Amino acid sequence: MRKRANPADRPAVEANDAEDRQFVTALHRGLEILRCFKPTDLAGLGNVQLAERTGLPHSTVSRLTYTLTALGYLLYDTETARYRLGIPVLGLGYACLAGLKVRETAREYMREMAQRAGENLLVALGGRDDLTMVYIACARSKGIVSLQLDVGSRISLGRSAMGRAYLAGTSEEERARLMQQIRARAGEAAWPALEAGIEDAVRQVREKGFYTNLGEWNSGVNAVAVPYRSAYSDMPLMAFNCGGPAFLHTQKALEEKIGPLLVDLVRTVSLANGDA
Repeated sequence: MRKRANPADRPAVEANDAEDRQFVTALHRGLEILRCFKPTDLAGLGNVQLAERTGLPHSTVSRLTYTLTALGYLLYDTETARYRLGIPVLGLGYACLAGLKVRETAREYMREMAQRAGENLLVALGGRDDLTMVYIACARSKGIVSLQLDVGSRISLGRSAMGRAYLAGTSEEERARLMQQIRARAGEAAWPALEAGIEDAVRQVREKGFYTNLGEWNSGVNAVAVPYRSAYSDMPLMAFNCGGPAFLHTQKALEEKIGPLLVDLVRTVSLANGDA
């Protein structure tokens, strides 16, 4: 059984909404419902599951799903009493991708790196959504069979190479806020190892420009990652990563070849995107 979410785990902004007259709590909660859906939820989600994932009362979830269904953002299956995302959500996603200029700039350079770095590697660009990183562009080298990830896939902010590189690229204030949320979500038993890993990522990015993750997100996967911040103020912080099967891509290979190649990739994309 899925553990019921703690309302305190939701973004801190809702906790302060009473003090912000511009903040619309109902809109925020409706968006939280949409964010519950994952690519693995093939059978859809019912109101009970949505209440568990958001920590919202069942009555509130029922009203929100009714409204979102009426607007087409959710589709309701009367036989299973479950919801799936509707086509309008896909439209929003494509509108978002179209607005990320760096995605188009980066894809060709990512493909080139995937072929240069070796077989069975995945190069990806992603941005943060709550406590996950979402892939917005991917490129694969020959022979990739282990990492079945693509645009829209989500990986952990606190455990993955991409997520920790993102955290290393944030301001100290923002990183402290996100680490508090990760701690609340993960629990006290898991937190010391997570904190040490994130702090190590900050150190590695500062000292050598990239972070090496040896199986901490997935025991069979090794990866490197680099934060990326555009010079344009309307672009969010993002991160690039490159990873593959641990038995093929050793720490030595990551440190001496793949990491430096990824740093070069980010530098090239920054120049091509007009950041420098």
